[in-house]
Amino acid sequence: MQTIKHILARYTAFLWALLKPLGAWGIFAIAALDGSLLGLPLDPVVAGYVYTNRPRFLLYIFMASAGSVLGSIVIYIIGYTGGETLLRKRIPPERFAKIHAAFEHHPFWALMFPAMLPPPTPFKLFVLAAGVTEMQFTHFVLAIFAGRVVRFTAIALLTLKFGPEIVQITGTIFREHFNWVLGAVALGLAIWLVVRQRRAKSKALTAEIAENADKK
Repeated sequence: MQTIKHILARYTAFLWALLKPLGAWGIFAIAALDGSLLGLPLDPVVAGYVYTNRPRFLLYIFMASAGSVLGSIVIYIIGYTGGETLLRKRIPPERFAKIHAAFEHHPFWALMFPAMLPPPTPFKLFVLAAGVTEMQFTHFVLAIFAGRVVRFTAIALLTLKFGPEIVQITGTIFREHFNWVLGAVALGLAIWLVVRQRRAKSKALTAEIAENADKK
């Protein structure tokens, strides 16, 4: 385990040395590559940028989020132009049915929430599913951008408070307790959707009562 951590640390340092001279465009490029078919240690890079230039952390959040959207478009196009077979090969039929149903009923949230979560969340599978279900492109872009902004804002704030090492610590905790974290997020989403639906019904009922009162 220590050897793996050492290798990852060296790899991250190597990437950071390459990207640092590029400024904000470096984080945009690494996010775009990570969002496409490659998988790169994006979170430590974001933390490194934020830690070394704190006043520009909002710019780094924006550039990382925009780069992630750009890279994800590649996978979206693959799904849109015939990626259903590829998606079915990667996940069990029952899981495919659940993901497909989620995108049919709540496409924006079905993509935004995975975009908020760090690895090992299989985010690229959800991006592929968005293409397979022909999710509206503008909603696709907004969902990923919003989710990534939440994720990178959390990373930036943690880094500003505790230093870049916190990214590795929280990443380890997330990987070791992935099912619990995912369950908590799913529960929170379910509660939010129920509250949202009840509020919508309440507003509709209030509007109907007011309309009937006006008619009288």
